[in-house]
Amino acid sequence: MKHIVKPGETLSSISGDYRVPLLSIIQANSLSNPNLIYPGQLITIPGYPDPFTLPYTIYVSLKNRTLSLLKNGSVIKVYPVGVGRMLHDTPSGNFIIINKAPNPGGPFGTMWMSISKIHYGIHGTNDPSSIGKYVSRGCIRMQNSDVEDLAMTIPIGTSVTIGQ
Repeated sequence: MKHIVKPGETLSSISGDYRVPLLSIIQANSLSNPNLIYPGQLITIPGYPDPFTLPYTIYVSLKNRTLSLLKNGSVIKVYPVGVGRMLHDTPSGNFIIINKAPNPGGPFGTMWMSISKIHYGIHGTNDPSSIGKYVSRGCIRMQNSDVEDLAMTIPIGTSVTIGQ
């Protein structure tokens, strides 16, 4: 999988976002000086499939508070979601699903799927009335049955675009 370096990112922060050891990223990219990366640089992230080879993609609309599941570019399902509240914005941009954890407990409902931005994910909820609102600390919150359906459908590496 390829990552385009954004302003302010370091190899260490990229390593944390993808939960891949820093040394693995350095080796996969044959970097002679890992302290010299630049915005726009293409970095290989080992261990994940190329999202462009997968049939599914996810688009999250923060304004509409919806998550759309697409297969080969066509919308097949649209789910209502809760997103970040004031001072806890949901990050915009392009990410991938990097892991799935059933039954994480507490406010995360019955499923947690990390995205490639540390501390953020798509998850269920123990408060179904919060769906459709600006309520989370930046994560994308779904009904438990919806997030379970989504998790059973998409593979690790699925592209997630979060936009307005």
